[in-house]
Amino acid sequence: MKRVLLAGAGHAHAVVLASLARSPLYGAKVTLVSPRARQIYSGMLPGVIAGHYREAEATLDVAALAGRAYADFVEDSVVALDAAARSVTLASGRELPYDFLSLNVGSRIDMSMPGASHHAVAVKPFDSLLACLDGEQVRHVAIAGGGAAGIELAMALRHRGAEVTVYSERDAFDGSAARRVYRALRRRRIDYRPGMRADHVATGPVVYSGSSRQAFDLVLWASGAAPLDFFAASGLALDEQGYVRVDECLRSVSHPEVLAAGDCASLGEAKSGVHAVRQGRVLADNLRCLVRELRPQPYVPQDKALLILTCGARYAIALRGDWSAEGRWVWWWKNWIDRRWLKNLFPPQRKS
Repeated sequence: MKRVLLAGAGHAHAVVLASLARSPLYGAKVTLVSPRARQIYSGMLPGVIAGHYREAEATLDVAALAGRAYADFVEDSVVALDAAARSVTLASGRELPYDFLSLNVGSRIDMSMPGASHHAVAVKPFDSLLACLDGEQVRHVAIAGGGAAGIELAMALRHRGAEVTVYSERDAFDGSAARRVYRALRRRRIDYRPGMRADHVATGPVVYSGSSRQAFDLVLWASGAAPLDFFAASGLALDEQGYVRVDECLRSVSHPEVLAAGDCASLGEAKSGVHAVRQGRVLADNLRCLVRELRPQPYVPQDKALLILTCGARYAIALRGDWSAEGRWVWWWKNWIDRRWLKNLFPPQRKS
């Protein structure tokens, strides 16, 4: 009986579990390790903050999904990986051996900027972010990071009445996409500051950017993704940033019994949920191939993926390559995509 360990419950592993629910992986004992039995679906997080969804509507029941996939669920976090010994260590101290390991643990927010870890709130994990926002009356909030996540968060908070300032080291968009996004920010009177990085956060909290300083009620950190710490001593081959290097079949280039997908994997495409879903489909097939000692299939990266940015209200901007569009209809399109995604993760179970 092969031991298959799934570490993390990101988009890719959600697809894998849905596949296993439809067609069990016979000849293997599957275990899923994830820090939370229930987690917020990232695609609907801005809608939760803006008040369009109840938290329950945007929550994925990870434990239930694992159960339907005939997988044991362990509510814990991986803190160490020994690729040579084929074993992971959990925060509880428990060790789990494996024959095949699949990593979909995401990334962390880099809080190494001076004062950030003490005076700012990371946007991950999402449940901690929501608890922070629900527990405070936020009138003026700063967001460090002007990428897609920071922009959506800014417009969601503006929709619920906060004054919002966004610090961004560089422009995250260009061409028609930039025009649409920045026009949306101006319409909502969001103080967007491209070219101004949040250099330091002090008690207050006060954000320093170059020679300027400004006090806020809350500082949210959405800038700088970084790999999880345990990769450094894992023995796996890593890229320059510290993410897991994988081959065309999503296998570690140094340890082929280890697979990786999503933000923690080093692939030739942007890190996004859309790409992770596509990776998940190949990952599910290749886990079956490895257990059955068959040749795994290659994953073909894509340069372009659909990105839909919600704009606080039921209005959104769609971007893909050089094409872009916006309107209320785009929000309803995204709403349909997100609800269908969650629904499809729980297919009707096979009758015994």
